[in-house]
Amino acid sequence: MKYNRVLTIAGSDSGGGAGIQADIKTISACGCYAASAITAITVQNTLGVEQVQGLPIEIVGGQIEAVLSDIGADSIKIGMLHSSEVIRCIAEKLRKFSDIRNVVLDPVMVSTSGHRLIEESAIETLKKELIPLSRIITPNIPEAEILVGRKITSQEDLPQIAKEMAKEYGVSVMLKAGHLTDDQLTDILYDNETQKTLRLTSPRVHTQNTHGTGCTLSSAIASMMAKGYNVSEAVSKAKEYLSNALVKGAQYKIGHGHGPVCHFWNYEF
Repeated sequence: MKYNRVLTIAGSDSGGGAGIQADIKTISACGCYAASAITAITVQNTLGVEQVQGLPIEIVGGQIEAVLSDIGADSIKIGMLHSSEVIRCIAEKLRKFSDIRNVVLDPVMVSTSGHRLIEESAIETLKKELIPLSRIITPNIPEAEILVGRKITSQEDLPQIAKEMAKEYGVSVMLKAGHLTDDQLTDILYDNETQKTLRLTSPRVHTQNTHGTGCTLSSAIASMMAKGYNVSEAVSKAKEYLSNALVKGAQYKIGHGHGPVCHFWNYEF
């Protein structure tokens, strides 16, 4: 028997709600084998991020090489990348192991609490070096604004913005609507492989427990791709998983700020 293998490349969250910790929980809950390469250590909890310490580039690259040369991966999820150096390092590894097509990039730039998580110079490197090597990117609205260079103010803007990004970078785009204020939120997937737009509508879950939603969604997409689903199928199934995790997670209280979703919503506690 063989596992469906997912490698997550991201930062570590000491609070356990986002980053590598959320990724491993999500990948496991979705029935896949999780391996990891940590890019940075963060000092954070439900109240926010206090410090970020990047790991040496040779350690980041070494982790990726160690996993892919031995265990391999059916998909790769990429999260927080704080510098141009680490972005170039990962791009180099993706080119070396170019048989892995399922690369899900969550362009993490700003935390839920508003803390900037990427150096300004690294944004251009991300656009040029890493996004074109991905199969799908999953920006939220603030991240999409950085990538397209203009403000996004309404739900009606999202389909055109997603299509623009897809055409510019040659990847599928899952544009998340969570930063809007509507009670009904419609995430937009522009599937660059079918040239079709998929609208994924769900009611807003009124909860403080939203920490790590982006990490969770991108890891779920990577997991579904590892299982063999195409882009639209993977995104639809991942969105369903996250919606359930938000609803179940709203029932819990942990910490004094933004708590996590319930990654194991389909298990008894």
